Amino acid sequence: MHKFDEMYESQPYAGAVIRSHYQRYDQWLAKQPGEVMRSRREEAEMIFRRVGITFAVYGAKDEDGAGTERLIPFDLLPRIIPADEWAEMEKGLVQRVNALNRFIHDVYHDQEIIKAGIIPAEQIRDNAQFRPEMMGVHVPHEVYSSIAGIDIVRAPDATGSGEYYVLEDNLRVPSGVSYMLENRKMMMRLFPELFNQNRVAPVAHYPDLLLETLRAIAPPATPEPTVVVLTPGMYNSAYFEHAFLAQQMGVELVEGQDLFVKDDFVYMRTTRGPKRVDVIYRRVDDDFLDPEVFRPTSTLGCAGLMRAYRAGNVAISNAVGTGVADDKSIYPYVPKMIEFYLNEKPILKNVPTYMCRNKDELEYVISNMKDLVVKEVHGAGGYGMLIGPAATQAEIEDFKKAVLAKPDGYIAQPTLSLSSSPTFVDAGIAPRHIDLRPFVLSGKEVQMVPGGLTRVALKEGSLVVNSSQGGGTKDTWVLEADRQPGTAAKPASTPSQSQKQSA
Repeated sequence: MHKFDEMYESQPYAGAVIRSHYQRYDQWLAKQPGEVMRSRREEAEMIFRRVGITFAVYGAKDEDGAGTERLIPFDLLPRIIPADEWAEMEKGLVQRVNALNRFIHDVYHDQEIIKAGIIPAEQIRDNAQFRPEMMGVHVPHEVYSSIAGIDIVRAPDATGSGEYYVLEDNLRVPSGVSYMLENRKMMMRLFPELFNQNRVAPVAHYPDLLLETLRAIAPPATPEPTVVVLTPGMYNSAYFEHAFLAQQMGVELVEGQDLFVKDDFVYMRTTRGPKRVDVIYRRVDDDFLDPEVFRPTSTLGCAGLMRAYRAGNVAISNAVGTGVADDKSIYPYVPKMIEFYLNEKPILKNVPTYMCRNKDELEYVISNMKDLVVKEVHGAGGYGMLIGPAATQAEIEDFKKAVLAKPDGYIAQPTLSLSSSPTFVDAGIAPRHIDLRPFVLSGKEVQMVPGGLTRVALKEGSLVVNSSQGGGTKDTWVLEADRQPGTAAKPASTPSQSQKQSA
């Protein structure tokens, strides 16, 4: 199988040709003693622990029986993307997210794509994330997923060159952007000289873009909308991120018990009395949002929230029912969505996908499972999947039984040889597989900061990058194009307005 490394044109690393966009960094790295890099790694871990950048691991217990919190390992070596590659990827991301938002609007309104015979009606009707309560509901700018996290991988093509593929669309409550921001802050703290030597596009203004995006979907006639971040609470695995983003945007972090609905308007309780809420950036799943409509026993949401939402008196981001488009059983249809809604050819490719609901494709998957990655359509976080080449015969046989029992619950894909990136591990610098999650913001317009969160599979040979499965993260550098002679240089990164306010 061909391999592609982001920094080196061949493997093994010793003596390999350095790709042009990594050459300046490689010259710097060659001068760094191993003990200095190790001490920097220890310093980063100490700071991350002090700041509290951890995530809870569901189901994991420490020796006292309490839930465990882990630090997501941070790698000191950045992943670097040249300006021209990023420009093309950005165009593809804008195209894809536009089509997905058009699709969700269509699902809850005229269902033209079903009438055209492109997507079977049962794929929508039987989808666990389809919310009939959203039929006919208007959302501002027809944007359902204001914050999308699109997982992108690079794999070698037949010539060994790297080609980008979309692996997954995360449109409900995508997480990880706080690690993107904190990783950059850490790199600038540990290695300030690198940002003088390299024109790295800034990411620190993401909270400003996020707040702008959220304000853009506020109900009409609210010139100064009140935005809140709704969290399930401190025991949620991504609670650090919820608190971080609220603080960076300068808005309130609330739980369901802090909100109430009166006369179809949402209010939060404050020390000065009730305050009307216009936009809720929710980090709570649909099922728990409103006990009047969804799960009656939920204490994480707010009773009456859907009444206020349907009346157009509050905006919820991402919109209720958005998950209908990020289900793995809908993923294979996204290229057709782009052609149907935008009349364009997809810029970013899908990974070839077998739908086990189709008899011929099911037979192929069952016969070739040892060579495939098989995923539950509702699975997430690296759970509910089988990586055939790394599985035992017993695991494969068990998975075959599960797939045959419920074929429409699974898809399968070829095992991609994900690109690798140099990573600082205990033995020194070694290749580890990576992916990339850019965060795409859709309000009145679609915008994003350059790059995203690079996740890295720290176990040698592993293809699973999820933090819940032992993965780590890297800073992602998009190198800005060299400026024309006579133009002023932009700073490598500038503090966002919200950071200035919180400093």
